Amino acid sequence: MATAIGTATMRKFLNNPDDVVKEALAGLAAAHGDLLRYDVAAQILVSTDAPRQGKVGIISGGGSGHEPMHGGFVGRGMLDAACPGAVFTSPVPDQMLAATRAVDGGAGVVHIVKNYTGDVLNFKMAAEEATDEGIKVESVLVDDDVAVQDSLYTAGRRGVPRPGVGVVPPRGGGGGSLLGDHRGVGATVLAEKIAGAAAERGDNLDAVAGIARRVNERSRSFGVALSSCTPPSKGSPMFDLPEGEMELGIGIHGEPGRKRGPIAPAAEIADVMVEAVLSDLKARDGASVLAFVNGMGGTPQLELYLLYSEVEQRLRKAGLKPARNLVGTYITSLEMAGGSLTVLELDDELTALWDAPVHTPALRWGW
Repeated sequence: MATAIGTATMRKFLNNPDDVVKEALAGLAAAHGDLLRYDVAAQILVSTDAPRQGKVGIISGGGSGHEPMHGGFVGRGMLDAACPGAVFTSPVPDQMLAATRAVDGGAGVVHIVKNYTGDVLNFKMAAEEATDEGIKVESVLVDDDVAVQDSLYTAGRRGVPRPGVGVVPPRGGGGGSLLGDHRGVGATVLAEKIAGAAAERGDNLDAVAGIARRVNERSRSFGVALSSCTPPSKGSPMFDLPEGEMELGIGIHGEPGRKRGPIAPAAEIADVMVEAVLSDLKARDGASVLAFVNGMGGTPQLELYLLYSEVEQRLRKAGLKPARNLVGTYITSLEMAGGSLTVLELDDELTALWDAPVHTPALRWGW
């Protein structure tokens, strides 16, 4: 019988914490059986119409706890399959290989991979095995997060370093992390949507992968936490955040940020987020952009729209045109209060692909 589990530090709807991912996946499939099916043995979610002959398949995956990413994006016009790992833990290569097989319609499969070491290594092994079986695979690495800080979650650092960049000391001093140690966050959703639309219109494998890479190259993200989060199996917060303080530059696995300070008005938080993103993105003057304000799990829509208002004003002041937006809770860190900003510099093709129909549990328009 399902019960709510409550402790001094954790209040959650759980049965056995070890079963939370499997039970949640079963619930997702039960709620959206018209769009996806849950392969219990392989621990993957697959679109009900996959594989489609002649269409490039697209898969992604990563640790659970970031819902609706990735399972909520399986359906028409986006992902063909998703590989969910345990909470904040990379899925294993066998899941990725099973998903690749399940969506291969003869035109090849694109792997969209967030830049966390466990994800990178496991997707690489799965791609090699799929290639040995005769399946054509293109892997796209997403590394849009401009914040830098080492992580103990997944397999090592929060990212694989970009070459030719310096070292920035983490908050509190001691050690260091590569400035190119960018992780995949908000741009993952944008790449999945836009590449999914390219696959729907019939683009070949190289073209779909190239479009996903273009989205990554033109996107930057930055996150802020107003609270920590509590993994079910841990039962206590990932980090201590005193009353009245916030973390700047947090990761989606509950990692602490690169800087801590007093909670500020939304306008000042927007200043920090926009400056961090635009200083790294270096978009051309007058460019059209997509602004994605994402909730980390514990922030109501009311506050996200307030934050978006502040962000949009600053983008316009910077000489950019917010032509498209996405505001809502799409990549969480369990119940963390906070948000992230992703800015994608658009062109005509990317705009058209973003506008193309999509029908998934978490995103749907035009169908």
